[in-house]
Amino acid sequence: MKKIAVDAMGGDNAPKAIVEGVNQAIEAFSDIEIQLYGDQAKIKNYLTATERVSIIHTDEKINSDDEPAKAIRRKKEASMVLAARAVKEGRADAVLSAGNTGALLAAGLFVVGRIKGVERPGLMSTLPTNNKLGFDMLDLGANAENSAQHLHQYATLGSFYAKNVRNIAKPRVGLLNNGTEETKGDSLRKETYALLVADERLHFVGNVEARDLMSGVCDVVVADGFTGNAVLKSIEGTAITIMSQLKGAITSGGIKAKLGALLLKNSLYDLKESLDYSSAGGAVLFGLKAPVVKSHGSSNAKAIFYTIKQIRTMLETDVVGQLVEEFSRESNND
Repeated sequence: MKKIAVDAMGGDNAPKAIVEGVNQAIEAFSDIEIQLYGDQAKIKNYLTATERVSIIHTDEKINSDDEPAKAIRRKKEASMVLAARAVKEGRADAVLSAGNTGALLAAGLFVVGRIKGVERPGLMSTLPTNNKLGFDMLDLGANAENSAQHLHQYATLGSFYAKNVRNIAKPRVGLLNNGTEETKGDSLRKETYALLVADERLHFVGNVEARDLMSGVCDVVVADGFTGNAVLKSIEGTAITIMSQLKGAITSGGIKAKLGALLLKNSLYDLKESLDYSSAGGAVLFGLKAPVVKSHGSSNAKAIFYTIKQIRTMLETDVVGQLVEEFSRESNND
């Protein structure tokens, strides 16, 4: 049985969206157990699942404006901290939260702990492409600054995830840059390029540009945390704007626009689905001793369900265990 610790109080729509997503996951998957950490009375308002769900009550929670490291140290009974501690102590196999990103990163590093040999765990998410296969990108903001060695390690981590969780036999790795030529970029990109080319274990396809990411140019995109976070938010903002403008054009365009939309209904649904990141799951802080997954702060029940599904797959494939073995081998060979 796969045991998942869930911070029920994190996120804009907590605990309603969190608990409703858990209800759906319990119904869909018979091999998971959910531990809900948070205000018991509030959680019970939305909990319909009765089997394989437990509530661990606490009145304390980490707020979105709390300073991450201080919150983890001072709020030791917060729902997020208790969930992370359950993983550290072996009472749960993974932790999920839609709460304060910085606090979850701190909880992951200081409570769960990083894998020996991983210098900087990276925040990774699967983003949509027009061929519906998606791509994994890291780092998305766990680290504001990175070295070439960190980015090289992200390529290894991302390839591992793409192979074991998304079943891509030979993941194509691309380095996010301001041009595709080998000579492009600053010193960080040039040094990283040399490391990736020299690593025969990776299927490195060279530099990739931000404009080509959603066309499926590669399966794993490597970036420093500052750049990755900026690109992620640009993609999210563009998708939201496109759908908003399209909806506005249809509703204000009169009878002809509405008839046209009716005729294109299936195509419009496909477009919406291709831009909907909620079905891709959450962002994984990859490189830790157990899965620590961050769902979007505005997640609805659907997004929580798919994030639990993602965690279930990670546990089923034992991607973290395999990663530990890989880095152990590397350490022994050094």
